[in-house]
Amino acid sequence: MRIKVTLVLLLCAFSSLFAQTATVNGKVLDKSNNSPIPYATLVIKMGDKIISGGITDEKGEFTIDKIALGNYDFEAQFIGYTSHSAKINVTSKNLNVGTIYLSEDAMSLAEVEVVGERTTIEQKIDRKVVNVGPDLINAGPTASDILNNIPSVSVDPQNNSVTLRGNPNVQIFIDGKPSQMSASQALQQIPSTSIKQIELITNPSAKYNPEGMSGIINIILKKNSNLGFNGSINAGTNFGVTPKANASLDLNYRVNKFNFYTTYSLNHGKWNNKGFLNTTDIVDTDNSNRSDFIINNFNKNHFIKAGVDFYINEKNTLSFFTNQNINDTEGEFYNRIDYFSGVNSSIVQNNLALVESRNEVYNLGYKYEFEKPQKTFDVEINYNRNDRPEDSVFLDGDNNLLQTNQIETLGENVIVNVDFVNPINEKTKLELGLESRFDGTDNTFDRDFTYFSDFDYKRNIQSAYANLGKQMEKWSYQVGMRLESFQVEANFRRIGENAGQFKDDIFTVYPSAFLSYVPSEKNTFNLSYSRRVDRPNLGQVNPIRNWSSPTIDQEGNPNLEPQFTNSVELNYTRVTKIGAITSGVFFRYINDPINQVFIQSPYDPNKKLMTFDNFESTTEYGIEASGNLNLKKWWSVNYGADVYFRNATGVVEDINQDLVEKTVLSVPFNARMNHNFKASKKVNITWFTMYRAGIEDIQFSNKEMWRTDLAARYSIFKDQGSISIRVNDIFNTMRARFYGENPDITTGQFRWESRMVNVNFNYRFGAGKNRALQRKQRDQNETQGGGLF
Repeated sequence: MRIKVTLVLLLCAFSSLFAQTATVNGKVLDKSNNSPIPYATLVIKMGDKIISGGITDEKGEFTIDKIALGNYDFEAQFIGYTSHSAKINVTSKNLNVGTIYLSEDAMSLAEVEVVGERTTIEQKIDRKVVNVGPDLINAGPTASDILNNIPSVSVDPQNNSVTLRGNPNVQIFIDGKPSQMSASQALQQIPSTSIKQIELITNPSAKYNPEGMSGIINIILKKNSNLGFNGSINAGTNFGVTPKANASLDLNYRVNKFNFYTTYSLNHGKWNNKGFLNTTDIVDTDNSNRSDFIINNFNKNHFIKAGVDFYINEKNTLSFFTNQNINDTEGEFYNRIDYFSGVNSSIVQNNLALVESRNEVYNLGYKYEFEKPQKTFDVEINYNRNDRPEDSVFLDGDNNLLQTNQIETLGENVIVNVDFVNPINEKTKLELGLESRFDGTDNTFDRDFTYFSDFDYKRNIQSAYANLGKQMEKWSYQVGMRLESFQVEANFRRIGENAGQFKDDIFTVYPSAFLSYVPSEKNTFNLSYSRRVDRPNLGQVNPIRNWSSPTIDQEGNPNLEPQFTNSVELNYTRVTKIGAITSGVFFRYINDPINQVFIQSPYDPNKKLMTFDNFESTTEYGIEASGNLNLKKWWSVNYGADVYFRNATGVVEDINQDLVEKTVLSVPFNARMNHNFKASKKVNITWFTMYRAGIEDIQFSNKEMWRTDLAARYSIFKDQGSISIRVNDIFNTMRARFYGENPDITTGQFRWESRMVNVNFNYRFGAGKNRALQRKQRDQNETQGGGLF
């Protein structure tokens, strides 16, 4: 018996000896500047068999546990650097391989730069991410040109209003924050060369600000974190009716604990637009007329983004950036009205306006990372100021002065965010956050240098959110809720009228839910629900005249109510050998939708008034499909198609100026396709085409439009530079045509410089690879389970 016990003990001892394991550790540094390389890959192999591995931390250090004693091949790798290989002999419990120095690989550097040569589209659980490549940047000089080439998005060329899935109630965010700039300002003033990504968030979670019925379009500007000094320069020109110029310079310097970055962009040129409006007045035929207009805008836009990240240590990061936008526009609006009967004399009016817009953004952020992986605490303060004075004069056909207008608009916005992310365990995560938002706008209007009206608008939004997410093998879910207190106060004063005031105080709950099912690596199903709100924006409630002609005035309605939306989406993504295909369906129910109306002016019997009003409830439902396919090694395609059905009911003014109810079924359809052909190692060819079907609406309906573009890009300077040329709207078919019959029979058309030739030069210089250093979770441009705040 004793012999058996002794043998068992000896066998256990030998087993313990043979099962003894060790730890391998060390450090990886950049040979050029001795700075640590985080997230470098370490591999331990025996022949071709991988035994174990790991990655370096923020300090460049690594530890690999549970390595059996023996001889191995050891490798250290990081993208853009030459690999380090060595033989190691693990004979003790702890082997320190010392400091490993990696040098940049010039060949790898060139290969990595090619990754972003074309635009790609990724479908995330809560958003669609468009990674902007040179082919899309070359579509035009501004954000407006890029958005008009993206599936599900349309930009009205006349006023730069944006629709997402056929709906204009969409929020434009810049770097994850709402801006004091209107959508039209932002899209015209942000240069395309400064855009890194565009996120289409059609059903945002409770983590997001709930504004925007059809969702959020988040424009992410470039901010590098590359090692050493590097950058790029872009220069281009557009030839339409008149030539236009654009240029940009991106610089980045990453040294030790600091990362400095800046971008400067310039857009300069004159833009020509023209159109006509035919109005048939059935009650008084003498008022029937044709109005022709020509709009020329000379724009000078300067955009600057500058920032610094300070990596205090591996747990604390402090960041600051500022955006500065200076835009001067000299506009000329020529309008001629000819009456069909000849009883009334023709009217000619010329409006000359100078708008000097200054937009400033200042952002300060702090992030703390706990010992527990992915457990973080963030604080962010964002201040935005937008000053937009306008001086304009109105002249008759003989250049006699009719009237002068002086309009001053000053907007300020402060947002404070506190976010806490806590992974309860490997499969469960809790997100908590607070947000305080303060908006204010002051608007004054002087006519002929004499006070005419003024308007001030202030709102205070306090909110808190919670999101809980869990992974369960093939299933995962996230549920969230946002509590929000909304207070607004507006005061309106106009000479000769009683002062008006608008107040509102609303407490609202916004729930959201996401469910994901992944039966295999190639198939993903996502189901989501959210409740959202569209509050009247400043332009919609501002009763001060926004735009005027001899027959039409445009102003806001201070009595507008917010509209609420309940939205449900189902998406399916299929990964194939040639790429990913996503299809989806959605349904929205909208209470008190806000729409533009065209009524008889209460101030002038000879004019119509364009304003806004709440209509009856509306339902919307639709389907869409998009894909990112590599059909051949030399041929890739991005495509998107969507069709929606919108039942809209509202009250309009008929020809007798009586209010009547009208119901229509509107069916917007959009399709886009972008082909990229790699003709040779140095030549890329892009072919883009789009079609937008006509839309019937309550008051004004639109006809279809389409266009096709062709572009080519040639690589130079060992693929560090490129020269490209693009022809937009080759056949000059794009034009906005509209018609309506309430309160008058109206037809019209608007044309802009759609057919243009764009020539662009790009050059990337300096060394350095992206080290995946994070400013904060928001800069990763994706979140686990959704959310921007």
